[in-house]
Amino acid sequence: MANALGTYGIWRPSGKVTADLASELEALGFGALWLGGSPGGDLKVAEDLLDASERIVVATGIVNMWTDDATSIASAYHRIVHKHPGRFLLGVGVGHPEATAAYQKPYAKIVGYLDELDRADVPQADLALAALGPQVLRLAGERTAGAHPYLTTPEHTQQAREILGEQPLLAPEHKVVLESDPQRAREIGRSTVASPYLGLTNYRNSLLRTGWTEQDLADGGSDALIDALVAHGSVEDIAAGPRAHRDAGADHVAIQVLGEDPAPAYRALADVLELVA
Repeated sequence: MANALGTYGIWRPSGKVTADLASELEALGFGALWLGGSPGGDLKVAEDLLDASERIVVATGIVNMWTDDATSIASAYHRIVHKHPGRFLLGVGVGHPEATAAYQKPYAKIVGYLDELDRADVPQADLALAALGPQVLRLAGERTAGAHPYLTTPEHTQQAREILGEQPLLAPEHKVVLESDPQRAREIGRSTVASPYLGLTNYRNSLLRTGWTEQDLADGGSDALIDALVAHGSVEDIAAGPRAHRDAGADHVAIQVLGEDPAPAYRALADVLELVA
């Protein structure tokens, strides 16, 4: 599955994804469409997108383990891959304590959930795990195809690659804004980063581990932090963000375009990144 993702994909909230978007991204040459916002349940949204396209991989980024039980998700997985073998990556994760009242012993929850998926014959090669810290990154490399970190910098990617080793998949997400005015671009980036992400313990701890300070995380994030998390400027400038993750050891980068209309950025990035449809 890792090879099927290609070098670059698009991350988009599942509620803002359409069949037409999947078809266009496929035509542009992006290898994967990542569904954010904890898509779960019967995963019908993923199935519909696969039905509407021919080659692009659809990945969940991520199914929340507290929201959807492993047995139901495994059943949905098997239904989807029966129709579309080799085109679905099941990304799962434990979410955040601020968002889940039942959040206790998260590492044990992850291990137990992966055990259940294993018993339901969901292959490791078709699984990815949301991972930020060293312990969960190591688990991702041992129990799944690899890791899908979110809200990280290339410095985190370099550290994650060292922890994972050479073989496991490393597919971070990175945000971009096609906007030449730095102040306006930072406003767009900060509006997404500050709430909810800078209020979530897991993301804060991850950023602090990679050298950012509490001051950087305060008041919606320092300009330096926002610039590191959200590439902005010309299309060449924003392409530099995902490329930096690749240079740091990522196999695949899920690009999240911010702004009201992401389509122009998708088309411009496909050209600059020299994607082949």
